[in-house]
Amino acid sequence: MTILVLLLRLPRTALLLGRAGMLGAVAETGLLPGWLNRIFTAVDFLIAPKKARTARGDALCEALQALGPGFVKFGQALATRADLIGPEMAQGLTRLQDKMPAFPALLARRRIEEAAGQPVEELFSEFDDVAIAAASIAQVHKARLPDGRQVAVKLLRPDIHSRMSRDVSFFRAVAHLLELLAPGMRRLKLQTAVDQFAQLSEMELDLRLEAAAGGRLKDNLAHDEGIYIPFICLELTFESMLVTEWIEGVRIDDSSALSSAGHNIDIITQRAAQSFFNQVFRDGYFHADMHPGNIFVRADGVLVPIDFGIMGYLDFSDRLFLARLLQALLDRDYDMVAQLHDDAGMLSDSVSLQQFSQSLRAVADPVLGKPLGEISLGLVLGQILQISARFDISVQPQFNLLQKTMMMAEGVARSLNPQADMWHLAQPLAADWMATQFSPRQQAKLVGSELLKLARRLPHLMDQLEKSAADSSARPTPKGSASLGWIIAAILGVLLILSEM
Repeated sequence: MTILVLLLRLPRTALLLGRAGMLGAVAETGLLPGWLNRIFTAVDFLIAPKKARTARGDALCEALQALGPGFVKFGQALATRADLIGPEMAQGLTRLQDKMPAFPALLARRRIEEAAGQPVEELFSEFDDVAIAAASIAQVHKARLPDGRQVAVKLLRPDIHSRMSRDVSFFRAVAHLLELLAPGMRRLKLQTAVDQFAQLSEMELDLRLEAAAGGRLKDNLAHDEGIYIPFICLELTFESMLVTEWIEGVRIDDSSALSSAGHNIDIITQRAAQSFFNQVFRDGYFHADMHPGNIFVRADGVLVPIDFGIMGYLDFSDRLFLARLLQALLDRDYDMVAQLHDDAGMLSDSVSLQQFSQSLRAVADPVLGKPLGEISLGLVLGQILQISARFDISVQPQFNLLQKTMMMAEGVARSLNPQADMWHLAQPLAADWMATQFSPRQQAKLVGSELLKLARRLPHLMDQLEKSAADSSARPTPKGSASLGWIIAAILGVLLILSEM
């Protein structure tokens, strides 16, 4: 099946990307093995028109649209990284975020009636047939409810399920091929990345799940200043249709419009950083599709994220690792950074922590403390990848979505305020969160939570122990084991009482 998929799609994909000058751009990154970079460079020279090499963004945008929605999602992420792919290419790719060709109004009305089982005229007092935004998965129309509220109506594209399925199958086949041709790329866990992309796509194609995600995020951020989550009309939400509050505002990357409207860019930058930090570390639940088309600034300066189709999760242990890592970096304690990697099992026994620490210092020291506009993240990323390869550090799948989100968020921040010192903004946030998590009260709660989990599992563990003892007849059940549950319960009770003090 993998070979068939490659035979059917790889030639056309390579041709379209090659004609767009993308193969040459990939070769310039140096991320692929040398022999493959040379092949890409040669093919780029042979088939890429001169125009494509000078206007790669527009050419790549057209190629990705022709290849399918999965490729468009990839292009959306690239569009936020002008520092990695160049400003001209990034500008051309911004059209992929919400300016793709829309499907006809007649089809949009039909999809609404199929989803809701009622005519459009009964559901809305007004409905704009012209889509105000169209992306790879869905498009959005402006409408008004019978009670007078203005809303945004999001509709999935026709046949989007089958098209995404085809793209995912192709990505899986390409990942398998790359790992065969370049075994060194296996540490990137491309197959796992494709599996995660497939899972996220399935969730993104059910708008009921997006409604639930938006509701959860709204609850989490309800008391946070400077950010607002739109209301969702659950009674008009179905698998292929989502109705949410209409938001009037300026895209967060339109710095000239923000300045003209009298907004304070520094305050907006600080609010964006604070909210992102709270979502990732405090809540462990974050908006994971933060391209500029999904974040608006209201007239009162409040940030309004939209489109909750892709959300990320981090458990507490992963958040704690990241917070410690961030704090160590901000303190320039590279020995601690190396030790954290070792404690997490990311380094083999043969790796010298001192050499790893020194390599980290070489990359991070020139960057820390500089404004975003003075940092070449393309160079930094390449150096980090080289370090990862040198010390054989495998990609951690649980951080894939966060890494992608951080790249997009940092790209937004760079376009919004190049002079912002994100390290300075992050320092107090990381310190405060770490202090909170290591307070006696919080530690008591964590221990109590773990003991409660153990207490819940205790009957099963005791059953297993008794069964093992009965089977082996090697020795009787340890005396006093029946009272173990009471001991744990007593300790748990004390800790819970302490946690409320």
